[in-house]
Amino acid sequence: MAFDYAAYFEQRKDLSGGALVVKGTRVPVRTLLATLAEGATEAEVLADFPTVPPMGLRAVIAFAAASAGDDLPFPPVPALAA
Repeated sequence: MAFDYAAYFEQRKDLSGGALVVKGTRVPVRTLLATLAEGATEAEVLADFPTVPPMGLRAVIAFAAASAGDDLPFPPVPALAA
């Protein structure tokens, strides 16, 4: 069974400048991803953004995982020194 992360998001011109946000909040998905990338734990993110429900944060993580499956530019792996 696939997790329907899109059900947890909304995007409206009149809300957060049209950014993709967690439904029912003004918190952009991009902000949550950046916070996680900086090393915050899920508990810290939920404490810092109390309007985001735990399943909303799970949806953000699922969105990132699904996006990683796309053909994104990836820097070449450096050769090992001999």
